[in-house]
Amino acid sequence: MDIVLSPDPRLRTVCEPVDPNDKSIKRIAKQMAKLMYKNNGCGLAAPQVGILKRFVVIDCDVDAEERSPIFLINPEIVDCDDTKVMGDEGCLSVPGVAFPIERFATVTVRATGLEGEEIVLTGGNDLLGRCLQHELDHLDGVTMFERLDPFARIDALRDYQEALARGAKPGDVGGA
Repeated sequence: MDIVLSPDPRLRTVCEPVDPNDKSIKRIAKQMAKLMYKNNGCGLAAPQVGILKRFVVIDCDVDAEERSPIFLINPEIVDCDDTKVMGDEGCLSVPGVAFPIERFATVTVRATGLEGEEIVLTGGNDLLGRCLQHELDHLDGVTMFERLDPFARIDALRDYQEALARGAKPGDVGGA
């Protein structure tokens, strides 16, 4: 399992729902979590590993001694406030760069967990809120580039090509 890099068309594909009874999802979940940690990520969506299903793994507790991945099957935003905030974001599929992206300040997501349980997460103006929105964007075929205004997108694409030319790999973080 490898991380898919932009501009791979799979990153621009709207993903299909996951059957929560799919026995392979636990195996895939463990592989995705391992890959996310290996590349110093805090989130990874299934299309980022070439699987066009509505599934993500996140772990925003970056300072914790123990890893605690959260697996979200068919996640959906069920509530958000009207306030938007800017913040720098990077992406394992867009290595070597980070860009200021506007997101909802608070978002609530509902999903199914690996054991079939309902999971409800609320992220405020914090890493969890930003990560949830970023990863759910991936499930809808939206990358960071689509979140930028047209002029910023041109600069971002140029910066990304330069980062790739320098040898950027997933987990490499660039400046905004």
